[in-house]
Amino acid sequence: MTASKIGIIGAMAEEIERLHEHVRVTDTFTKAGITYYEGKLHGKNVIYCKSGVGKVNAAVCTQLLLDAGASHVLFTGVAGALDPRLDIGDIVVSSSCIQHDMDCSPLGYQLGEIPYHPNSVFRADPGLIELAASASERLFPGRCLTGVVLSGDQFIASKEKVEELHQSLKGACAEMEGASVAQVCEMNGIPFVVIRSMSDKADGSAHANFADFTVQASNHSYRIIDDILQRI
Repeated sequence: MTASKIGIIGAMAEEIERLHEHVRVTDTFTKAGITYYEGKLHGKNVIYCKSGVGKVNAAVCTQLLLDAGASHVLFTGVAGALDPRLDIGDIVVSSSCIQHDMDCSPLGYQLGEIPYHPNSVFRADPGLIELAASASERLFPGRCLTGVVLSGDQFIASKEKVEELHQSLKGACAEMEGASVAQVCEMNGIPFVVIRSMSDKADGSAHANFADFTVQASNHSYRIIDDILQRI
């Protein structure tokens, strides 16, 4: 696989601060309040940024990233586990992404279905999935799952909601940005993959887990990105 400029997005500072340590930055620019950093990592051209939390921030960030020339997009960060097989620190690589808070069911639509839009399930690029999954398995053997990433402007914190999302949409994990990144990439014909490290179990224990494990999980995500950039 060849790529002219790899776009890397994290939602929080913890998710990109490792990039600051390793990317040889050659240029920066700020647009819509988001700072973009361009440079080299393992000899590859990269452009990366912090999107901010939530679907709107992520969508704006992604479109600007693509406008700046990103040919592929890697979205990385933390998430809450929905699949009971996952534990804190485990990795989910997106097979696809769905907006779980898109709910027009009173009008006859399925949960997650976007009215009048040609698609509501945004499938990640097979080549990027393979790279991300193989990197995850090399770095964290037995702790990687490829599955559906669910996104919504909600912090999931109840066992009942976890079970509902896992059963109704087959979600592996829940976060707040990935599906909007995926939709923007699909609309522009740009390959993407979402890589999430589990910072909590999305079951009400997040207050005890999230802060402690966000840095650890973000480091896991960075190591996978670093591996992918060496092989892409």
